[in-house]
Amino acid sequence: MPIDDTSKTRPGSGLTLPNARILRLAFGTALSLWISQAVGWSLSYLAPVITMFLLAMPIPRPQPKFFVVVVLAVIVSVYGGFIFLPLLLHQKLVGVLLLALALFHSFYFSARGGAAVVGTLVTIGLALTAAVGSVSVDALLAVASGASVGAVVGALIALFSHLLITDPIERPAGELAATDKNKPAPVPLAVARRNAMRSLAIVFPVTLWFLASAASASNMAVMIKVAAMGQEAANQKAGAAAKSLIMSTLIGGVGAVIGWNVLSIWPSLTMYTLLIALAGLIFGSRIFAGRELRADGATWSYAFLTMIIILAPALLDGDSGGSADARFYDRLLMFVWATLYGVAAIHIFDVFTRRPESRVVAGTSR
Repeated sequence: MPIDDTSKTRPGSGLTLPNARILRLAFGTALSLWISQAVGWSLSYLAPVITMFLLAMPIPRPQPKFFVVVVLAVIVSVYGGFIFLPLLLHQKLVGVLLLALALFHSFYFSARGGAAVVGTLVTIGLALTAAVGSVSVDALLAVASGASVGAVVGALIALFSHLLITDPIERPAGELAATDKNKPAPVPLAVARRNAMRSLAIVFPVTLWFLASAASASNMAVMIKVAAMGQEAANQKAGAAAKSLIMSTLIGGVGAVIGWNVLSIWPSLTMYTLLIALAGLIFGSRIFAGRELRADGATWSYAFLTMIIILAPALLDGDSGGSADARFYDRLLMFVWATLYGVAAIHIFDVFTRRPESRVVAGTSR
């Protein structure tokens, strides 16, 4: 009888491959959160989000250049977004159209099979820059520097976590070659364009609302969630995308409420870090299966993101008592409304557009 090699371990190691990845996810995300909250720079909670995304990828340790690409993706999208500001302030129509084009290409990158973490971070950087910069240049500079520091810290801790907790087995070279041969076929261009347009329909109207809102700087966590929602729906059919958005918000929201109530009893960075580590173990067990993700692994990854970005801004508000509770639940309610809008946008888009899968013939998509 063949033995599943995912159960094999190196001598002296009791970890299977999925368990090693779960432990690495929990450890790295918790360490990133502890460092970011202890230092407390602007937008510091982006560091554990980036670490979590990198460690939730079901791959062996990436090369260092991959982490450099992730950092550059954040920095270029944030500081590159500065070019939209003069247009958004003085030639609004041109600025809005260029912003829509940039967001579309960030979704198209993922829809064509590009790394979802890179597409997500580029989308977040563009959306935050445009929304906050149109309200306050000082806030924008703080966001840009905070996001850049968060990207560097998040990527370094992800790399450190890979070095500290390595995969217990290595694939033979022959197996790697066989895997390369069995890679899924590229997504047809027509399908990728439609998926990218659907993601744009989720994110762009909310971005426009933030452009017109004076409170965008205080609601950056909501903008991060909306940007992530667009990437979450990029490569899924309408029904699956809607279900994923609802489940990731529901699961992450419940986790955030539990964490908030525990921290109200014992408000300390130690407890906060332990809660995120525990969440990493629980969520990680739903993300990884063997060498790959579970069927709904991406949903649980976005649920973990949701939990972090609901909790972190509330704990950084500096309020206490009833005012802190009110702000926490107000932000949670905004996440719920944003998700309901995203689900409605998916279904409306699906109703008014044709599905290219039914009319794309092999070799004819352009």
